[in-house]
Amino acid sequence: MELEKLVQDTMKIYHMTEKGGHIVAAVSGGADSACLLRVLKRLSGPETFTLEAFHMNHCLRGAEADRDEQFTRELCRELEIPLTVVKRDVRTYSRENGVSEEEAGRLLRYRELHAILEQRKKERGKGAPECMAATAHHRDDSAETVLYNLFRGSGLKGLRGIAPVSDGVIRPLIRTDRENIEKWMKENGYPWCEDSTNHEDHYARNRIRLKILPLAEEINGEAAANIVRAGGLIAQAEEYLERQAEELCEHNCFRNGNAVGISPEVLNGEPDILRTYVIRRMLRMSGCPMRNLGAVHVNAAAALAGGQTGKRIDLPGGWRAWNGYEGFFTGPGPEEKEKQLPDLRFSLFPLEKGMEIPKNQYTKWFDYDRMKDVPFLRFRRTGDYFLLPGGGKKTLKAYMIDEKIPRQLRDRIPVLADGDHVIWIIGYRISEYYKVTAQTKQILEVTVDGGEK
Repeated sequence: MELEKLVQDTMKIYHMTEKGGHIVAAVSGGADSACLLRVLKRLSGPETFTLEAFHMNHCLRGAEADRDEQFTRELCRELEIPLTVVKRDVRTYSRENGVSEEEAGRLLRYRELHAILEQRKKERGKGAPECMAATAHHRDDSAETVLYNLFRGSGLKGLRGIAPVSDGVIRPLIRTDRENIEKWMKENGYPWCEDSTNHEDHYARNRIRLKILPLAEEINGEAAANIVRAGGLIAQAEEYLERQAEELCEHNCFRNGNAVGISPEVLNGEPDILRTYVIRRMLRMSGCPMRNLGAVHVNAAAALAGGQTGKRIDLPGGWRAWNGYEGFFTGPGPEEKEKQLPDLRFSLFPLEKGMEIPKNQYTKWFDYDRMKDVPFLRFRRTGDYFLLPGGGKKTLKAYMIDEKIPRQLRDRIPVLADGDHVIWIIGYRISEYYKVTAQTKQILEVTVDGGEK
């Protein structure tokens, strides 16, 4: 199918816009986004939608980044499309927020895109057709996302691939691939800018794109398409499990103050996978900030349900799960309400040869197999300790005194702990006991979102 017609059909199938709508297209200058802008320009008009473009200079590649910006300006002048250009220091944002440069760029791009969308909505007024952002993600990007999340140990949600429409963002190229996009551009004599970092294998996604997918396509030329198709089936399964969990909670959950409870007989009568979805929904119902939770926490809570009355586990963000007389509960704990704990992101994945441990103050790797309990984010408690190189034991109190940390700050430094054993004094150091070694099998990666440096 000709590319323009395929994009038009994709936009209709997924209801990406409506008559009189407005689209803000993200353009980097590469083949994918240049193609997206040209096709959207052909499809735009009074009977379809109005169009503008957005470009962010990441200030990472010096003259090459400036070249991409200039190319995008000239492309938009040629097509007579309004353009907004912003410059953002991605490297500084990455360092200050404890995320990779790749993730920092993504976060900033979407933040700027959504800001433009909100401004356009205000300008157009209430009742006007919807404003949407458009990105140039295609089928290969979706396949890479499925594989990347699979290798990182994601649950079903991360294996769905890239959605055609989500959170005000549309992806009109999602049913075509990189080869067809570049073929269309070449046949029409359209230029684009090549990002030199696309050919480097420093980033995990690039290694998947440059090495793993080509090998998979040697086995089956439709490998990428089959991966995306599997992601679609996973998305359906995940939506079904969410609906089942919602229905089960609606008929069986009850409230006890701020906590949400359920009979352990009901919960344990369900398949393991549905139990985890029910517990996630219970945590959301009790107000738990879900961005702090990883699968490791939900699985630990599921294992607790129906056990000894009074037994509990602490969860990130001051939440907990416990067995009460009336049932199994999730809810906020009574402690740490006045002081602010940071948000953490958890990932669990196997250690593979060649992996490099992050040298980042706010992203750490730990030997998950050495942990006796679910890791818990909190402030210091009496009896906290960690291990030094060589196996020596040191109390957290003694460490803070030796480091000359002011007394008034000691109770406000968050720690990630395994019982009384401090895994990580966030912003300072980790326990030697949990360091990754050649014998490590499973890595727990923990990243602080927006931690102060």
